[in-house]
This record gives sequence, structure tokens and C-alpha cells, in this order.
Amino acid sequence: MINPSSLSVSPLSVAVINYESAWRLEKELAAWKPHLIICDEGHKIKSHNIAASKAMHRLGARAPYRLLLTGTIITNKALDVFSQYKFLDPSIFGSSFYSFRNRYFDMTGYGNHTPVLKKTMEDELTGMMHSIAYRATKAECLDLPATTDIIRSVDLEPAAMKVYRALVTDSYAELGNDREQGTPVPVTATNILTRLLRLSQLTGGFLGDDEGNTPQNISRAKLNSLSDILEQAQQEDKKLVVIARFVPEIKAICSMLGKAGITYSCIMGSVTDRDEQVSRFQSDPDCRVFVGQIATAGLGITLTAASTLVFYSTDYSMSNHEQARARIHRVGQWENCTYIYLTAKNTVDEKVLKALRDKADLAKTLVDDYRNGKNPFQYNHSNEAHSNEAHPNEAHSMKEPNR
Repeated sequence: MINPSSLSVSPLSVAVINYESAWRLEKELAAWKPHLIICDEGHKIKSHNIAASKAMHRLGARAPYRLLLTGTIITNKALDVFSQYKFLDPSIFGSSFYSFRNRYFDMTGYGNHTPVLKKTMEDELTGMMHSIAYRATKAECLDLPATTDIIRSVDLEPAAMKVYRALVTDSYAELGNDREQGTPVPVTATNILTRLLRLSQLTGGFLGDDEGNTPQNISRAKLNSLSDILEQAQQEDKKLVVIARFVPEIKAICSMLGKAGITYSCIMGSVTDRDEQVSRFQSDPDCRVFVGQIATAGLGITLTAASTLVFYSTDYSMSNHEQARARIHRVGQWENCTYIYLTAKNTVDEKVLKALRDKADLAKTLVDDYRNGKNPFQYNHSNEAHSNEAHPNEAHSMKEPNR
């Protein structure tokens, strides 16, 4: 952590600061007058109106040289590029977000709040982005081993599936009820994803309520499947990384490991000794499993002691997904890497995974389904075939971030 007073000491030549600290130390950094500012994981400033982004825009305008590094400059939508390029070079897309948006996007949907890139402007936007960008892929820079994806379908218990189906019906009905309460309420990405959240929680084994009570344990199907994978890893003397989305899932996994006498490391939101957790997994032969929450353990750590990563559950972010995959597939990895996806059969798990594999906007897909008269929370198996083994054409279907 940088001490503000140290920035006034002339011998200081390099300051390494996270984004949260940078905007709080903006005054001291500006007075220090850095010649070069490097924004690593530059997509962290993709939102133009947050404090960290605004500070980087102002600091960047003062620095003679600027560099931005990221493997996912567009994480969700093309609007993401504006803020990052405003830091790099405002002459590319200008300094006004609204001028940029009006030039390249049509505002659509209810209340004209949904930006859609104009077809006629796609080539110009791409050309402007590439005018000052250099893209290097992993394949070009690194000699990394091959990767394989395995989709392992899990059957929820009959009782859990009954609860799940009831929740699907209720969630769909609630969308319709929202639109019938006097003033029409638009079916947006936000209210669809809010309902999808509870369905995703249930497939991982837990169901919460709106009162903030302790989530109820509904299913052990995924936990039992993970137990089989752990047993195989133990027999093969392999370490394992397990990534999950929700805290109750993380706690259940850690509890199972503890009862089995398996030493593990864990990183989730409440964990503070993250470096120690990573170091133990990487260097201690007795530490066999790393358990991480996808939102907090997907960036900046190396877990190459394992060559197999299990996605117990995942969120809808392509950026989080690709970053999580990169934890084991990076410099220092010599073995072929395997990614195992635990997906509850006939549930939204399959729909989320398909969106990630197709690089699709899940929220837009679900809204479109609803507007076309479909239940967005149901998965149509005719669109995608899954098996418990990797299909030949799946080995590299989920591309790695260009780092």
C-alpha cells in the first residue's frame, strides 16, 4: 500500500497502486507527475462514470505516456471501449461519452435505454480501436499446453427438481404480473437476471429467500459429483482447483473437504490472507485443493500446481469466466489442462454454459426469448446436445484471454 507522503520523495521511480487507492490518492499522484501510467486489467475502468475511471482519465491527461493492458477490452458490450480509450487517447473517441454513444449506437428498448451498435458503424469502431492497439494472443506469445473441456451433467434429486420447476413457473409468472400492474414494467435484463439468480443458486444446492435468512440446503447432487472427481484426483495424485459462484456453495465444498481430511486453500470475499492461500496451494504438497469464488479468485493469481479446474458453478460474465480459466493455463503450466463443468440437467446451468461457449449476451438472449413468447428460464435441449465427455470439437471451444 502506497503511503501518500512517499510520493513526495524524489528517489521514488515506480508506484504500484490498485484502482481503488489511485482515485483516493489522485491529488498526490498528480503532484508526483508520473511520466508513464500503465493500467493493468484496464477493463476495470470500462465504466466511464465511476470514481476510479474519472481519476484515471484526469491522471492520464497529465501523463506524457499511457499504456493499457487487458485481455478483455469488451467484457459485455461495445460501450466498454469508450472509458478505456478516454484514458489512452481521447482523440480516438473523444471526451464525451454521450457524443460517442450517439455516433455509434442506437438507443432501443423500453424508454430507449438499451444501446445497440449501429451496423453501419461497426467497421469504423473496429478501425478506430485498432488504430492504437496491439493484440497478442496466448498462442503467439506462449507455448502453453492443450486444453480440454468436459461437461458433466448432474441429475438433481426428484424433490429438488420439483422445487426447481415450481420456481421456474413462478419466475415466469412474475414477469407477466409485473407487466399487468397498471403502468407497464419493461422486461429488462435486470429483472430477468434477478430471477435467474435464484434458479442458479438452487442448481448449486441452495435456495435463499427475500428476507436474508440462511439459505436452505435443497440438493447435494453437485457436491456428490464433485466428491467423485476429488476421489479420482486423489487416486491420480493430482491437485485440483474448484471454482464456484455462491458463498454457501464454497462453504459446503470446504466442509466436505474438511470432513474427508483433505487439506485445502480457499479464497472468497471474506478471506484476507489471499497471498498465503495461493502460496500454500502452489508450494505445499499436502494442500491438495484450491477452492475459489469466481468473482474474487479469478484475477491475478497463479494456480499452476493443478492442471484440472472444476467449475462447480459460474456467473454470466465472460470476463470472469475467461480469467478463471487462465489461473491454471498460464506460464509455468507444463501439463495439458482440463476444465470440468458441473451442469444440472434440464436447468438454467445449460443455458448459461451455452451462452458462455457461444460468446453470447445471456441477458439479451433471455429478454428476446420472453418477447418471443418463450419462458426464458427453460432450456431447450434441441438446441444443444450435452454429454458427460468432451466432444471432439469442444477441446478449444472456449477461447483463452489474450494475456
